[in-house]
Amino acid sequence: MTTFDDLPRVTLAHVPTPLEALGSLREQFGGPRVWIKRDDCTGLAGGGNKTRKLEYLIAEAEAEGAQAVVTFGALQSNHARQTAAACARRGLACDLILAPAVARTADDYERSGNLLLDDLLGARLHRLSPGQKAQAMLEDVLAQHAAAGRRAYVIPTGGSNATGALGYVRAAREIAAQCRDRGIYPAAVIHATSTGGTQSGLLAGFRLEGLSTRVIGINVYTPNSADLATRIEALTAEVLARLAPGMAPAPLGVEVVDGFLGDGYGVPTEAMAAAVRVLASGEAVLLDPVYSGKAMAGLLAMLERQAFVEDDDLIFLHTGGAQALSVYTSAFAGG
Repeated sequence: MTTFDDLPRVTLAHVPTPLEALGSLREQFGGPRVWIKRDDCTGLAGGGNKTRKLEYLIAEAEAEGAQAVVTFGALQSNHARQTAAACARRGLACDLILAPAVARTADDYERSGNLLLDDLLGARLHRLSPGQKAQAMLEDVLAQHAAAGRRAYVIPTGGSNATGALGYVRAAREIAAQCRDRGIYPAAVIHATSTGGTQSGLLAGFRLEGLSTRVIGINVYTPNSADLATRIEALTAEVLARLAPGMAPAPLGVEVVDGFLGDGYGVPTEAMAAAVRVLASGEAVLLDPVYSGKAMAGLLAMLERQAFVEDDDLIFLHTGGAQALSVYTSAFAGG
């Protein structure tokens, strides 16, 4: 019988990533113990949560005989940067189709940060004009590879499909083992949720581990959180059907929390900037302005309103992305 550990996977990440106590938060806010799962330390060209997903996605690409990978993202996409790095590591051509998803031109946003790293990593960058469709660009890129005799593998935005989500099934197992070693039972894992693959993998992984740990996604992506929750539920069910087809269905408890997106994806908020400063000055941990900074703002707000009991152990999943801080300097001016 095929087990989870038998699933095709290439090694890209430095794992297990650290699970560290955030003592300064308890000193400042009281209440539960807060830990941070350092998936910013996965190691691949700066690390981040997408590296875990790419271990399974790249394995699938190679199994299908691909010599090239194509994926999508915003201009400052962490997923695009990690995909470019994974391809460089594995000797695959990489094409990044990047959209101007954030109305921002300040601080060299359109030249530096992840864009600089994408170029250094050897990816071909295809920038969409406003209103230009990604599908049309994809068809053109695939045609170029076909003409050159290369098979291309397409990864969806964020690596968020049932294959990519396996990376966070594995992460849930890793978190469970680390918690057992410390003698703690995590009441909740809090993280930034956007395309849903990370949250789906965690939900499926904890279900398979027999844990009732809540997975709380702070919405940093869309004003339509109901659609996002529906997508996460469907993707989680797909992952569980793949890994445990005989498991009885049960409510998944998808939690997507609103109130921290601000004016849109990638648009800075005062709460985000404050949260980034809290972690940097109190723990020497660098969050990012798009994902983990807004997610931490959500966690701090929950601590302030005493949303958890004092004996709870909470885990904040750091999904990476500090490489984009340099193109958001004006968001922290005057702090």
